[in-house]
Amino acid sequence: MKKKDIKILLVDDEPDILEIVGYNLKNEGYQIFTASDGMEAIDKAKEIMPQLILLDVMMPKMDGVEACQKIRKIDNLHDVIIAFFTARGEDYSQLAGLDAGADDYITKPVKPKVLISKVNSLLRRIRKDQKELNSIITIGDITINREEYYVQKNKTKIVLPRKEFELMALLASKPNKVFERDVILQNVWGNDVVVGGRTIDVHIRKLREKIGENYFKTVKGVGYKFTTK
Repeated sequence: MKKKDIKILLVDDEPDILEIVGYNLKNEGYQIFTASDGMEAIDKAKEIMPQLILLDVMMPKMDGVEACQKIRKIDNLHDVIIAFFTARGEDYSQLAGLDAGADDYITKPVKPKVLISKVNSLLRRIRKDQKELNSIITIGDITINREEYYVQKNKTKIVLPRKEFELMALLASKPNKVFERDVILQNVWGNDVVVGGRTIDVHIRKLREKIGENYFKTVKGVGYKFTTK
């Protein structure tokens, strides 16, 4: 997908940020759309179907965390990449964002070159070559359909946020194999994306809540594996 075809929705209640960040991303060649609060962001996302949403946390009417949760429940937007804008040192906001289904976060203030690098990195995930993984993985009562981006447990279809889906598909690609944490980060988040180890733990917890506790085993000090035993 070419840059000119990629739509980015920028959501922030500060006009200066919308103007400056939007200007820099437009110069990079992306299509930029803006919203000033969470409610407007949801309506605009439904309208334009963006590939990436940059979402401020603290906003009037509806904050970014709640907006993210609602966007993730919209069928046509479940796999949109969402990154939060968080103020430096707001660990709570970062964890709350990951819990809500965000893929990543960007710390404010951010220099234009760093922002562009981060956005380019996030969008490379859309083009990431995943041919090594089968399109459909079936293990016991679990089916993972990579082409249609859903999980089916027995006869129940479960739609997951992008990173949760990619993490589950990676682990399930080799049942009972222990994937080290560094390997998980490289395959799901990429070498050029800086995220903490806690990110994996948050996503595993969410998967256990949605799929079941027994499928995701922790190997202490090493990583995780997928099993139906």
